[in-house]
Amino acid sequence: MIRSIPLFVLLAFSPGIKAQQNQAYLEYIEKYKKLAIREMERAGVPASIKMAQAILESNAGNSELAQRANNHFGIKCGNDWTGKTYHKEDDDYDAFGNLQQSCFRKFKDVEDSYVAHSEFLRNPRNANRYGFLFQLDPYDYKRWARGLRSSGYATSATYDEKLIRIIETYNLHELDPLAGSQTLDPAEDFIADLPVQRINDVKMVVASGKLTPQDIASRARINLRRLYRYNEKLPGSGDTIQQGYRVYLQPKRAMYRGKRKWHYVNAGETMFDISQQYGVKLSKLYRRNRMPGNSEPRANQRIKLKGWRISAADRPLLISEDDAPPAGPTRPNPAIKEDTARPPVPDANEDAEPGDADPVYHTVVQGDTLYGIARRYGTTVANLKQQNNLSSDTIRIGQVLRIK
Repeated sequence: MIRSIPLFVLLAFSPGIKAQQNQAYLEYIEKYKKLAIREMERAGVPASIKMAQAILESNAGNSELAQRANNHFGIKCGNDWTGKTYHKEDDDYDAFGNLQQSCFRKFKDVEDSYVAHSEFLRNPRNANRYGFLFQLDPYDYKRWARGLRSSGYATSATYDEKLIRIIETYNLHELDPLAGSQTLDPAEDFIADLPVQRINDVKMVVASGKLTPQDIASRARINLRRLYRYNEKLPGSGDTIQQGYRVYLQPKRAMYRGKRKWHYVNAGETMFDISQQYGVKLSKLYRRNRMPGNSEPRANQRIKLKGWRISAADRPLLISEDDAPPAGPTRPNPAIKEDTARPPVPDANEDAEPGDADPVYHTVVQGDTLYGIARRYGTTVANLKQQNNLSSDTIRIGQVLRIK
């Protein structure tokens, strides 16, 4: 995505010229390093890589895109972008070879830009290009840099060398171990005295039973109408939100981004409950499972959380279908080759909430750290290690951790 680089940056990477630390770079790093560290915890993109890319792409926040669109990574609109846009000449040409303006994403703030960069790399549609990066050691910034170059992230043939030079000149690799340590101030991640958590990479808070939608919107600096768009069943603006209700501060996703592909319906569970649990839009769940709006599935039916729509023959049985056979475990679809067996009990549900009477478990996914998991569930790293007999901070993808 990097197209043009200031002359003094090019000189810094020229052979025989020793790179000198740039004051603008140092100030940029100090200002945004916590964003990079938090994104490494959340999404698994090394903080060193993210910071180096941001510096290179945005000229340390001084580029036209960064200044006018809060776009620090040169992310273009793409076919699925519905937000604000900013147009400028870059590298797009018409059929006659004439340079034309390119469409770039315009973000509300810099944090949204950092998150969008992670989501661009993690987008399932880009898995063939960037998916392998998340199998690399997150502390191996050199392999990450070379992987970005080989995957065609940028047009420059020496993109990896530039990233590595920035990382080593400014010691950015020292940021990576901080993702998972307790050096960041957790008080920064509270809204209305409630911890901000992420489900399906979407920010949310769990209501305390004392706040109204207006309270949350005001303190989170979100337009009240947007808050209602993000949450399908909020009460009136001045009414108290029921304790334990998950209030999403960003739009839910179109699909679940965790490992689980299916959810098996418990007795009394609604589609809205499932939408809330996985951070997936209710309308998308209905569409993916070929269910009429406002219908409810029977117990033990399975609900598809991601991927293409199911076939009509595999649609879940509905409570409203009186002539349907009694609800029971659905018959596995032989066309589905992945494991769709019902999860064992206790259910290692990565979206379980602290405070339940039953034991709470969490399944480790890409980008998880003990520190990040501890913050999500309101506990400590020491307690997690004690609960799971861990002798180090190392965890592996797919590992089931007991929270309490």
